[in-house]
Amino acid sequence: MSLRFAVNIADLRHEYMQSGLDEKNAAADPFKQFERWFDAATAARLHLPNAVILATADAQGAPSARAVLLKNYDPGGFVFYTNYASRKGRELAANPHACLLFSWVELERQVCIEGPVLKVSAAESDAYFASRPLGSRLGAWASPQSETVPDRAALEARFADARRRYGDAVPRPPHWGGFRVIPHAIEFWQGRENRLHDRLRYRRGDKSGWTIERLAP
Repeated sequence: MSLRFAVNIADLRHEYMQSGLDEKNAAADPFKQFERWFDAATAARLHLPNAVILATADAQGAPSARAVLLKNYDPGGFVFYTNYASRKGRELAANPHACLLFSWVELERQVCIEGPVLKVSAAESDAYFASRPLGSRLGAWASPQSETVPDRAALEARFADARRRYGDAVPRPPHWGGFRVIPHAIEFWQGRENRLHDRLRYRRGDKSGWTIERLAP
């Protein structure tokens, strides 16, 4: 059986012409380079520049991926928050390694971050949870994330129950908090003409800091 599409998918192409990335202009530290690019994505008014694809795998190595929001980054790593009982939370408990992929299509840029994952401290999770809008805090109690639910009405009933129980004083659920991806490799990808893209990968050494390598596109 063949499918017909409004356009020929194989013919969808884009020529990358905006910019370049070379070793002499790249920051020696990948967090500084990430800051440059993240600031550029913010300045370009991209929609949700902190949206990132998080890839995890279970104990058998079967992968899964979804979009999350980056909520902090510093030399210690890249932080996002979630329900620890969700699919991603369970997979990270069984296999604490992850990959983050930022895709800033409008700037013809990607950043890929790989490394082990640790939970952030309870104090850090408490502080971020308290900063969330009331509805989001109540939603963290209402949603049994990744579990099967009968219908939308069941979720709304759980939300109403959480509102009755907590009002405006919503504590952080014990099953909700942050993860920090601690990178051992960060790759910066810049689209270039003729598909000769620039790919600079930073690898963390044992004692010598970061090594920059150019990868073939």
